[in-house]
Amino acid sequence: MKNIHLLGAPMEEGAGRRGCIMGPAAYRTAGLAEELSSLGHEVVDLGDAQRDPVEAIETEHDHLKFLPEVAGWARSLHRHAYDLARQDVLPIYLGGDHALSLGTVTGHVAAAAEMGRPQFVLWLDAHSDFNIPASSPSGNIHGMPVAFACGLDGFPDMLGKPLPARLDPDNLCLIGLRSVDGMERDLLQASGAHAYDMRTIDEQGLAKLLLPFLDQVAQSNGLLHVSLDVDFIEPAIAPAVGTTVPGGATFREAHHIMEMLYDSGLVSSLDLVELNPFLDDRGRTARLMVDLTASLFGRRVLDRRTQSY
Repeated sequence: MKNIHLLGAPMEEGAGRRGCIMGPAAYRTAGLAEELSSLGHEVVDLGDAQRDPVEAIETEHDHLKFLPEVAGWARSLHRHAYDLARQDVLPIYLGGDHALSLGTVTGHVAAAAEMGRPQFVLWLDAHSDFNIPASSPSGNIHGMPVAFACGLDGFPDMLGKPLPARLDPDNLCLIGLRSVDGMERDLLQASGAHAYDMRTIDEQGLAKLLLPFLDQVAQSNGLLHVSLDVDFIEPAIAPAVGTTVPGGATFREAHHIMEMLYDSGLVSSLDLVELNPFLDDRGRTARLMVDLTASLFGRRVLDRRTQSY
């Protein structure tokens, strides 16, 4: 039984195309709250966060797109995440593009540091999002939140204050990688984070990769934030994302991870990101993401309903 709080983050400025602003509404329409309630959890919908007003930010990196807008979202979501992390609730952030994690992850890391507990992050994504402004070829800030949370240099003033606490790369596990920029790869490998691409999954299997990380969280009495990007999944079954990369996780692989996370009992917060309903096919991706979230919160394979199309 969890006390789950939903918070929408209708932002699209961090991505390369429009549409993610509709993500939170799509999750609600697909019945996320009702599905979680049916599993016995208490669910409170806090509505949508609002972007803080930011006029301008000084930077030498002129190619960064929508920097003041993204910084406004980062500041708002950092504040919300910090407050929620200090309550006896499990927040789910409904995105919105992955730049929202500039605020959510850093807010949870800051709160964990004050509580004297290590914060861990499981990043399920086709991309490592480990670019810094100088390494990003596109200037899209949704490709930078992990590097920012880890305290890498070169970022403008995203939070309106210094980063309160940095995410230890040893407490970071990235699974599903299959599209990483050249300089970004160098930064990621130098960081010491646990990073696994799809070939590693093919060769070793998900359980062998994920279980040691979950053991690390448990043995450290850590908090676990999960950030699930739609493009982690094979685009043939999850088309509603603007950053498709073939070769993603299958339906069963994605559910397997969610079921393992539920069994661990370690998840303390969750991002659902990069859902672009404008690109969806009759809501199939939104329903799949709700389905995966239900598995994370206890729905068993034997409880799955048969569907007719």
